[in-house]
Amino acid sequence: MAVRTHRIYFGLLVMSVSILLLILSWDYLSLKRISWTNFLRKQTGQERLFDSDVTLWVERGISTLPPAVSNAKQAKVAVSTTTKPVTKLKTDQMKTSARGAVAETPMPVLSKKSFKKLPQWDFEDVYNQDAPPRQTTCAQSVRNSEDESFKKAFLPNMRLFMHKDNINMSEWNRLSHFNNPFGFMEFKYDDVMASVRLIPKPKEPLLSPKAGSGGCIRCAVVGTAGILNGSKMGKEIDSHDYVFRMNGAIIKGYEEDVGNKTSVYVHTAHSITTSMYLLKKYGYSSVPNDEGIKYVLIPEGMRDFNWLQGLLKGERIAAGPYHNKRPRTYYAGQYNESRFYVLHQDFLRYVRNRFLKSPNLNASFWAIVRPTNGAFTVFLALHTCDTVSLYGFMTEDYKKYSNYYVEKHVKTHVVFYANHDYILEMKTWKKLHDNKIIRLYQRADSDTGTEKQK
Repeated sequence: MAVRTHRIYFGLLVMSVSILLLILSWDYLSLKRISWTNFLRKQTGQERLFDSDVTLWVERGISTLPPAVSNAKQAKVAVSTTTKPVTKLKTDQMKTSARGAVAETPMPVLSKKSFKKLPQWDFEDVYNQDAPPRQTTCAQSVRNSEDESFKKAFLPNMRLFMHKDNINMSEWNRLSHFNNPFGFMEFKYDDVMASVRLIPKPKEPLLSPKAGSGGCIRCAVVGTAGILNGSKMGKEIDSHDYVFRMNGAIIKGYEEDVGNKTSVYVHTAHSITTSMYLLKKYGYSSVPNDEGIKYVLIPEGMRDFNWLQGLLKGERIAAGPYHNKRPRTYYAGQYNESRFYVLHQDFLRYVRNRFLKSPNLNASFWAIVRPTNGAFTVFLALHTCDTVSLYGFMTEDYKKYSNYYVEKHVKTHVVFYANHDYILEMKTWKKLHDNKIIRLYQRADSDTGTEKQK
């Protein structure tokens, strides 16, 4: 009996010690929480190649971006703008799942309505970067800029394009914290991935130096602003190695002012479809369709993923606002899978965060605020070209000109839509010009067409 009692006490002692050790171990692990950012970097091999105090390119005073990665012991998701406690709970659940080896299921869907303004996460300023950066022998390259603010903000090896091989569940969960077009907030995994799984790995780099160019890739980006009306800049525009255009890029009948060449055309599903009927009265019948042209899609919303699915399959669109449309008919016979690109959500967010972060992101309508298609095109050019010249973009004297260069016989005013910060973009182009990052076409006299200093 004494032996049996002894064994019972010994068993209880061992059990008590085990429970105590388990509690102590759990407390230790809780102190060693791994941030979602650091977890992702371990999964993807991503390096943090930039400073956390990057200067923003805005005219409203010097400000800094939040640190990209917080200390592992203090890692928190900043949800101070959350209005519903349930959202805080869900993000905590996400963070707990990050302790595992691999995120195997999509995180709970976040709602834009849960935030009064743009939420700031501890991984807000973390982006996928493809090493090594494109090498250039061009002495005039923007990559050789000595401007300190630009050098801090600019990531030369920024990942530009989305494709089926560069997204996994961890990436999906990270990007699901950002509203469209900067991520997948409110989107369902199966709906989006049905399209993303079809996107082939694109041929990169997007552009290469032309023979006899001395290794330099010289690009023009042509917008649609009325400043080009009567400018006679067409020949100069076409003299560049490559020409970028976007949206309703009307060329026929306006060649003297806007040129005739298009190398890269940037669009959304909305812009490529609406331009056809809105600009029909000006003779617009198709997107630019030069031989070998490259088409770049901005995945603005769910309708763009519906568009992608129909386009890549060569079928009618099965759902959404473009139901039953055939996307391939919109590319004037020049669509080719090897020359079609989809911009990555990290690139779009990087452009907003580091160069065009509007104060309107703190307003109640924050979720619709984003840079224009033209702005995304400018920064795509800055990452794929050595020198970049802008034509047809808003300048300080924009009130002198019509809204669009096609409006030759009537003077219209620039329309300011709530989803774009046109004034911030205008000031950014001027600052980049003044700091010799780009060349911005400006006119001093709307009647004579004489130019300001370039």
